[in-house]
Amino acid sequence: MIDVPIVLAGYGPVGREYVELIRRHRARWRDTYGADLHVVAVRGRQSQVRVDGAVPSRGQWDPAGEFAELLAGARVLAQAVPSDGSDQPALDALQALQQGAHVVTATKSHLLTHWRKLDEAARRAGRSVRISGATGAAMPAGDLARSVLRGFDVRAVQGCPNGTATFVLDQIAAGHGLAGAVVDAQRQGIAEADPTADLSGKDAATKLRLITGLLWGWDPADVAVAAEPIREPLPPVPEGHRLRQVASAQREEPGLVRVELRAEPAASTFGALLGPEKAISYDCGEAGTVAVSGGRSSPRGAALAMVKDTLGAVLEATTGFH
Repeated sequence: MIDVPIVLAGYGPVGREYVELIRRHRARWRDTYGADLHVVAVRGRQSQVRVDGAVPSRGQWDPAGEFAELLAGARVLAQAVPSDGSDQPALDALQALQQGAHVVTATKSHLLTHWRKLDEAARRAGRSVRISGATGAAMPAGDLARSVLRGFDVRAVQGCPNGTATFVLDQIAAGHGLAGAVVDAQRQGIAEADPTADLSGKDAATKLRLITGLLWGWDPADVAVAAEPIREPLPPVPEGHRLRQVASAQREEPGLVRVELRAEPAASTFGALLGPEKAISYDCGEAGTVAVSGGRSSPRGAALAMVKDTLGAVLEATTGFH
């Protein structure tokens, strides 16, 4: 039996779902996988709490102390903090790796800025960094890029990794205005309060940048982005097609991710997506095209991806981002 004490950074919607999933399924996963996952501490922005069973209410938390002390004995650091550009997630992840813990993260910002440092630190420590929650929530696009397509001649990757964009474009096609489509997406819990990253193509580009890091070893910090935003008026769409926000990268065009609005046949992988669904397609040369679609875009979906990564990190003998 592998004992897996976990320190969780971030206790928002994703963090709470992660804790609840582990609480609910701990015994089953222990019996099925031989790994005993349990959260031993939770860290917020300015406070923290050690956990033995249920997470106490925030009023019972202590002021944040030395993170190294909180990490002592942890096998995994799970990160579910906002991608706000702060250096703290990177510093926390590097500290965890130095102390011998794997890192599982749904946070994107430090992956864009500290990819090389995180990879090097993880390899030195013989630990892994798992990022499924940052590349597609419950859709296992990152797993394909990281390991499933290992040995395949992957020449290009493209996809619709932003569910909000797909939903908004379909709503506009149904006769709604852009503003109304965004409000509807927010009302249904699909879009963030600030949808700028979704509409501009930034979020889709970020996910592709991370996937190219897993796939081809590109450093996301060095990847340029050419993005076409969603704005009115939208380009015309031929009959039998649906407009999609498609992010793409090619191995022979290193260091560049494109995001464009593209008319896709309604029966195609991207055209057939409904509402907030996502899809990624890999051109694998002689092996053909391999695609994955679906997966819930929600706090529960991201938390499930983190659980999958937590199990993978402790059960598989890999280091770094692979």
